[in-house]
Amino acid sequence: QVQLVESGGGLVQAGGSLRVSCAASGRTFSSYAVGWFRQAPGKEREFVAAITWSGRNIYYADSVKGRFTISRDNAKNTVYLQMNSLKPEDTAVYYCAARWDINSGSYYYTRPQYDYWGQGTQVTVSS
Repeated sequence: QVQLVESGGGLVQAGGSLRVSCAASGRTFSSYAVGWFRQAPGKEREFVAAITWSGRNIYYADSVKGRFTISRDNAKNTVYLQMNSLKPEDTAVYYCAARWDINSGSYYYTRPQYDYWGQGTQVTVSS
């Protein structure tokens, strides 16, 4: 089992940058595929980015492609989401999620595919 804690959210102006982190407990975090999702007020939680356990394969939602970068440091049990050129429509609570995946090496982009979730971190982009 793994526990996830997001951090790094905050208030930023449009066009600015922010990096959110997802820190995991447990020695085997390197065996987990990880995804970032976000949920704006009154909207469904939506996929943002995903990374395989090794970090070799990455997948982004079209809405963030070219602006956001997902990465991981397995030695630190942490996954990052670097967000550049932020827009007001990026305002949301950002959640990280994980699933055990050492065998397939796949990434996942739907909510039911993940077993563990963090509590979220608020990102607010002002215009």
